[in-house]
Amino acid sequence: MTNNDIIRRIRFIFNYDDSTMLSIFSQAELTVELEQYHHWLRKEDDPKYINLTDVQLATFLNGLINKNRGKREGPQPKAESKLNNNLILRKLKIALNLNDTDMIEILALTEIRVGKAEISAFFRKVGHKHYRECKDQFLRNLLKGMQIKYRENNPWAAS
Repeated sequence: MTNNDIIRRIRFIFNYDDSTMLSIFSQAELTVELEQYHHWLRKEDDPKYINLTDVQLATFLNGLINKNRGKREGPQPKAESKLNNNLILRKLKIALNLNDTDMIEILALTEIRVGKAEISAFFRKVGHKHYRECKDQFLRNLLKGMQIKYRENNPWAAS
């Protein structure tokens, strides 16, 4: 999954408008111009398409955490220069205040069955014997489950 795809999906899942998206960036102390933001939302074959960098996506996810959970005191966390799906998963988990059971329930909406041990393996340190790399398909299914659960006016939304 591309960073642009992830941000497009988050925007859709929570039905955020442009001003909300820009305010999420500003929550993590990054000013983004509306035009630049619109270029990130374009499809890859559009000539005005611009790749969203790892730093920009990490900043957005940090802003989402700040928006949903409030800014922590002291210096704000620095955006990671290199993201992987495990870090994205961790940031989404924090931003939405999800626990392992919540994630299992969200994945079940997409008919994916996982256990707590499988979920916790994604949050272990690299090199730990039970560490597991989060693949694109897993992240895609989690985002799809989030869409089913959180999207307003979604006929498939859980009640």
